[in-house]
Amino acid sequence: MGTEERIEEERRKKRAELEELGVNVYPTRFARTHTISAAVSTFEGQTGEELEQSPVRVRTAGRIMAVNRFGKAGFVRLSDGATILQVFIRRDVVEEPGFAIYKKLDLGDFVGVEGVLFRTKTDELTIKVEQLTFLAKALRPLPEKWHGLADVEMRYRQRYLDLLANKESRDAFVTRSRLIQEIRNFFNDNGYIEVETPMLQPVAGGAVARPFKTFHNALGIDLFMRIAPELYLKRLTVGGLEKVYEINRNFRNEGISTRHNPEFTMLEFYEAYSDVEAIMSLTEQLFERLGDRIAGGHTLAYGEESIDISTPFARLPVLKGVEDGLKAKGVAVQQESLRTKAGVLEAASELSLSLDPAAPWGKLLMGLFDELVEPTLIQPTFVIDYPVDVSPFSKKKPDDPALVERFELFIAGMECANGFSELNDPDDQRARFEAQLMERERGDSEAHSMDEDYLRALSHGLPPTGGEGLGIDRVAMLFTDSASIRDVILFPHLRPEQGLSSTEE
Repeated sequence: MGTEERIEEERRKKRAELEELGVNVYPTRFARTHTISAAVSTFEGQTGEELEQSPVRVRTAGRIMAVNRFGKAGFVRLSDGATILQVFIRRDVVEEPGFAIYKKLDLGDFVGVEGVLFRTKTDELTIKVEQLTFLAKALRPLPEKWHGLADVEMRYRQRYLDLLANKESRDAFVTRSRLIQEIRNFFNDNGYIEVETPMLQPVAGGAVARPFKTFHNALGIDLFMRIAPELYLKRLTVGGLEKVYEINRNFRNEGISTRHNPEFTMLEFYEAYSDVEAIMSLTEQLFERLGDRIAGGHTLAYGEESIDISTPFARLPVLKGVEDGLKAKGVAVQQESLRTKAGVLEAASELSLSLDPAAPWGKLLMGLFDELVEPTLIQPTFVIDYPVDVSPFSKKKPDDPALVERFELFIAGMECANGFSELNDPDDQRARFEAQLMERERGDSEAHSMDEDYLRALSHGLPPTGGEGLGIDRVAMLFTDSASIRDVILFPHLRPEQGLSSTEE
């Protein structure tokens, strides 16, 4: 029998002994006057003399983190996940069967206590327990005796233990929650309304990505998990909702990496009578507010980098970025040559970079950009003027129809947002869909499908509109100094764990 099996057997024995004493080891509820955090924050400023002169009675509960027994008395440290509070249990003070319960406590058990606050000789705020209530038995031990859960994969698989053992992990998810709430506040304050659009869609649309596919038995049709809410949100703008946003879950059947999870959280918003310039300005305002209210300033420590989110953010046209990137590699090239397919392929060959010669010009150009430029964009940078070939929903630039009014925001080498002046010409949109279908026939499984209902909606008239999608998970990575997206997703996707069936996992 292994160590954990022996520990569980011993704890099951203690649970049975508690039941023999008439203790309900899994009671329904426990009414508290204070959480542990509230008790500490409210009374930590009171001296021992003040507590003695004006006794404070509290009733609280938490998980046992430490037990120190001294014969007829002892100390127990309780946690509510955020704060620890010491309690003192003495045989001649605690009501029966409190002391009998106390003798059978293990690390990880939950108990409720009631008593008065005092300060010990070491001046630690403590509850002198008069009533002890058993609340739940922990049959398995806590990780590494509270020295931290070091195994990274175990932290992701058993997030409940990670949250118990690693304060940094808990703090990261609290920060993530605050970020999402502040984003909501920002858009509500700017006159947007929050909406919900379908997660199951008959056409996987709004992004260039491979979807998850399922089947609806009652309707007898294939449905796709949402890869983006974009086309539904713009339908709402057609319907007269001029400012809409959604914080949503998206699903993309793609690889897993430190920056990619097949299920992720996205903010998308759209504003009528707006354009790409206004959306970039709004994005800067959002980051300024998040800096002020979440980070306490406009400097973010991220790995070895210091990220300055002060505005305005830098702007970099795609062609300029590729030209500069090639020159940095010793490849002399002019922007004009990069406007041709032959010029891009020639530049790629000089770098020994293999690109598909059958791909359209814009896709080839972005292949160079991804290789040369993207990793260098550490400080916040709006990359602008994307090729039309890779931008099926963006308006063309009036003075340069090979490019579109689109940006992507890069920070710390990561794409954090994607926005544009929305294409609202139904005929142009149909032609873009048809170009995507050609890419699909050529073998691109991520190319966009035709969406006739969306075209019908556009035919009823979409006003000039600006919109954006912002990756919540990547923003959370920045604000929590997390190197992996798995550090800011509570339950990231992983390969099946050996030894567990799918139902057990």
